[in-house]
Amino acid sequence: MSPSRIARVASMLSLVALPALAAAQIPEKFENLQVLPKDTPRDTLVAVMRSFAGALGVRCDYCHVERQGPPPPMTQGMIPGPNLDFAKDDKDHKKIARVMMRMADSINTVFLPKIPDRDVPPTNVSCVTCHRGLPKPTTIETVLMNTTASQGVDSAVARYRMLRGDMASGKFNFGEQPVSEVARRLTDQKQYDQAIALLKMNQEFYPSSPNIDFQLAETYIAKRDRDQGIARLRAVLAKNPNDRRAQARLQQLGVTR
Repeated sequence: MSPSRIARVASMLSLVALPALAAAQIPEKFENLQVLPKDTPRDTLVAVMRSFAGALGVRCDYCHVERQGPPPPMTQGMIPGPNLDFAKDDKDHKKIARVMMRMADSINTVFLPKIPDRDVPPTNVSCVTCHRGLPKPTTIETVLMNTTASQGVDSAVARYRMLRGDMASGKFNFGEQPVSEVARRLTDQKQYDQAIALLKMNQEFYPSSPNIDFQLAETYIAKRDRDQGIARLRAVLAKNPNDRRAQARLQQLGVTR
């Protein structure tokens, strides 16, 4: 990464509101810089590290190991704290960070510039774009699918409710669509009861949505519960009398409204 590129990255990252670094002894000069220029100023590097910590919701020891033996002598500007050995590459998280830095740099400097009519100033990606305060990027769809598979749908519902209590953090998308997408996947796998449980939960948060009723109707019909399917189709029309999907489906079922 060129000095000009790292300057742009540091400038971009410094605009993000982030928590302070974990109290650590930060040296004036750095060893083993493999992606950033070796002469990167201390303030610039601290800003980059601070951005990592905030974007992933971690502290310095997530990537850096404890130093063996007594801490080095304190120098001006150093803060007492964990005696970390910043130069060592013992932790995989540090190695992964280098890969991610190169990836983000390529996206911002090679691929995004090829987009026609980009915004000015351009929108670039950074760690927080994907991580949003999570050490490992994931989505609410993945959380629900994995939890349903490993612990059952009741646990998935409970986990969703718990995570939704922290909506302000912005870690997950708690809109209507993600849960509906998980329910669709479960229906495709013939896990009808699990899909219905998630859709009913989704409807608690989006009670006015005819789309959830329609999806419930199709799931019940796939489960061969015709009566519940018809009831849900009628619920769609109660919310949106002109919904052609529900009208056509009732007609296919031979039902007169």
